[in-house]
Amino acid sequence: MEHVRDSTRNLQLLSQLLLGSKAPTQAESHANAVGTCSDNTGDLISNLTPHDLEALAALAMTNHVIMRSFGPLQRLLEAAGNVEAAEWTATTMRQETERIDHALNFLQQICTALENGGCAITVIKSLDHWPDLGSDLDLYTDADAAKVVEIMSTHFNAKLADRSWGDRLANKWNFIVPGLPELVEVHAGRLGQTGEQTAITRSLAAHTCRAHVQGHVFRVPAPEDRIVISTLQRMYRHFYIRLCDIVDNARLLDLRLVDFSYLHSLGSAAGLWEGIATYLTIISEYVQAYRGSCVPLVPLVTESAKFGTNQVRFRRDFLRVSIMPHSLNLYAAELMTLLRKGELRNSFRLSLLPGLATAAALEQKITGSDKGIW
Repeated sequence: MEHVRDSTRNLQLLSQLLLGSKAPTQAESHANAVGTCSDNTGDLISNLTPHDLEALAALAMTNHVIMRSFGPLQRLLEAAGNVEAAEWTATTMRQETERIDHALNFLQQICTALENGGCAITVIKSLDHWPDLGSDLDLYTDADAAKVVEIMSTHFNAKLADRSWGDRLANKWNFIVPGLPELVEVHAGRLGQTGEQTAITRSLAAHTCRAHVQGHVFRVPAPEDRIVISTLQRMYRHFYIRLCDIVDNARLLDLRLVDFSYLHSLGSAAGLWEGIATYLTIISEYVQAYRGSCVPLVPLVTESAKFGTNQVRFRRDFLRVSIMPHSLNLYAAELMTLLRKGELRNSFRLSLLPGLATAAALEQKITGSDKGIW
């Protein structure tokens, strides 16, 4: 129980550092989703031990918010006169900066080599967290996967990681590149846990934009495509939401970069609209609990949402989404849309998901890992 309390406190502290200093009240807390802490950020920080800082850093790394949360934390520690803790925090950020710079240099080389080889490349997910960076480097291409494998092998001496059943269905490959700690994950022509989504890939390829990051230039998805991809990953695959997902998408919404009409059209065509609306509503409610104001959403979103943070619980480092019956209903809606559109191959792929999930759960229980399946 003490570990659970410490983890919840760390979640609350990171959320306050990222979203604002307003602590959630009992009424706003929605049970265990955002906690019931009544202390302010300063009180939480003043009680941090070296062990607490290490646990906080681990949670921040897992949720891809170490750079965005530890900058404010360092300033607060300095203001409180806790020099040793502030220096430790600064060292942690320097180490993460070195990792990110190293990964970005490789990412630029990889994208350039693939583009020069005739493979149009879009960096998905990884750069959404900037100035943080994901734990692997995700790319999307419409090109033939064999060409990608050839270029990665020839230019970078990359080796293919073992492919799970899920990887094969999703049409994705993971590359181990010498000198690069992060895996390079390439999605070819399909998205979704079983590769069932091809409608959104057409939008993805047609609406990319350029992102300038640390002197590098990358092709990245448009804001609406970013939200769709994030929804697919969180609400239809992993069934948990990370702090980075909340901060990333809240920023897009706060800056009013999202065309909701286009997002609705795109999501509806893919059978994902209810999942998108629910995902954005959860994000908005979570943000409101910590900063006192929600992100700007149109009625089209809030009226389509199937649930909010009342169906989210913090467990094992993430905000877990209720699977039964809520996520199951979202899955059914996606499948029915694909069937109605006559996308029989994509429908068949998606119909394999329950069996795949069951096999992964059994494998996890027996061996402690689901890597060969999921």
